[in-house]
Amino acid sequence: MLNKNAVPPRPKTKVTSTPQTKEEKDQARLAKQKRSARMQLNMAQKKIKKLERLENPEPEIEIMGTSGFGHANEEPEDKILFEPNPGPQTDFLAAPEREVLYGGAAGGGKSYALIIDPLRYCNNKNFNALILRRTNDELRELIHKSQEMYPNAYPGAKWMEKKSQWVFPSGARIWMTYLEQDKDVLRYQGQAFTYIGIDELTQYATPYAWDYLRSRLRTADPSLPVFMRATTNPGGPGHIWVKKMFIDPSTPGRPFWATDITTGETLIYPSQHSKAGQPLFNRRFVPARLLDNPYLYEAGDYEAMLLSLPEVQRKQLLEGSWDIAEGAAFSEFDRRVHVIDSFEIPNSWRKFRACDYGYASASGVLWFTVDPTNETLIVYRELYVSKVPAKELAHMVLNAEEGESIHYGVLDSSLWHKRGDTGPSLAEQMIVEGCRWRPSDRSRGSRVAGKNELHRRLQVDEESGRAGIEIMSNCTNLIAQLPTLPMDKTNPEDVNTKVEDHLYDALRYGIMTRPKSRSVFDFSGGPPNQRWQPADATFGY
Repeated sequence: MLNKNAVPPRPKTKVTSTPQTKEEKDQARLAKQKRSARMQLNMAQKKIKKLERLENPEPEIEIMGTSGFGHANEEPEDKILFEPNPGPQTDFLAAPEREVLYGGAAGGGKSYALIIDPLRYCNNKNFNALILRRTNDELRELIHKSQEMYPNAYPGAKWMEKKSQWVFPSGARIWMTYLEQDKDVLRYQGQAFTYIGIDELTQYATPYAWDYLRSRLRTADPSLPVFMRATTNPGGPGHIWVKKMFIDPSTPGRPFWATDITTGETLIYPSQHSKAGQPLFNRRFVPARLLDNPYLYEAGDYEAMLLSLPEVQRKQLLEGSWDIAEGAAFSEFDRRVHVIDSFEIPNSWRKFRACDYGYASASGVLWFTVDPTNETLIVYRELYVSKVPAKELAHMVLNAEEGESIHYGVLDSSLWHKRGDTGPSLAEQMIVEGCRWRPSDRSRGSRVAGKNELHRRLQVDEESGRAGIEIMSNCTNLIAQLPTLPMDKTNPEDVNTKVEDHLYDALRYGIMTRPKSRSVFDFSGGPPNQRWQPADATFGY
């Protein structure tokens, strides 16, 4: 960029052997005096402007429009460069957690917030940020928005097209580039960033890029924090893993310790570290809604367009729902209806459990109770583990329900099959340890019957306003898996058995036992009898 106030370069003097006349010498002296006078005038003008700025600071400029930003203030003397909308946009920009996802409905101002967030650190020469989109074409919108904002925030900031980066007067840098494939992250091998942001995270089918980029997050400047930020709408190739990483572990808006998306266990420092056993860092999910952006919401046109979409896309982009996916088997599942807060269950309510066992894959155990007021079935506890032998699982189950009266337990009937072995079956191993079960119904058509029964229980009763089944919020794995279970493409009357369906199978075993609440005739006054009695006289357990 040219500087209009810059002193023009001194013209080169032509070397000649011809001696100068007196007139030529006078002209050269006058030219030199003019150049000197211009330099002094230039310096004086700069000094005057600097003093004027100190005496009367220029008001900052407010950016207005339909981009989702900014609380508009009509008073010109109070103009500001940027003011976040109250609610999620403010929460995202103020979040102190290491990794934060700002996601949900379309039109909430997510992308704009992502390019604003790193600006607060651009007065530090050691700040080095990376903002990514999946393709170069998608990146252009972010660059265009940054060109409207960055030079106003930091006069002198320059966009370097060839390097795909902003360079600020302090020396800070913000890279804006694309990351189309997982292998593209290797371009950043050996580099260090203090801030990494990805726009539309669910466009990446696997968490590989996100996890790899975390290894590039570091700084030697103790005054600079390190952050990873992402924005996205529900849906897309990466919907499932993003949901597991940010949505399923905790209530929206609440920070939580980062977990392994495969095992669900909290990430901790290794045994040889000085912080051995302590959690690594926090994450948070900030939900976005169209309502949070008054510029788009009040106009109404954008909302009308979203309302015209098919059901799945409408729920994802308008309502910001993560509990629905293309081809979902249980699209009627709604967190607002089917998920309830935990509460202490009265001793008089009947309780039972159901289990789908697996060693290499996973074992899922669910505990149920029946609300006697309207026979609503409530799932109040879950156990979801892998690579746990049957005997050890039996002890984990007994420890979890210590002090409770469990009426019966139902277990996958295939665990009674010896399959040519001479030793005890897996079911018998658990029963010997005191964890008693009866076999589930696995007769022909039982899977379809169980799916239909779950559909029935998910319906909401018009009189009570409650569904036939409710799940306590502490059962995070069941809540995560149930709404995203896909239908079997070859048999739409069943779910796809090749996906993670262990807790669904346990749920199906439980609801198909036709559970009923306790009757008043079960008691002879006082609290219920806690003594164990066999649920099945034939099998004795």
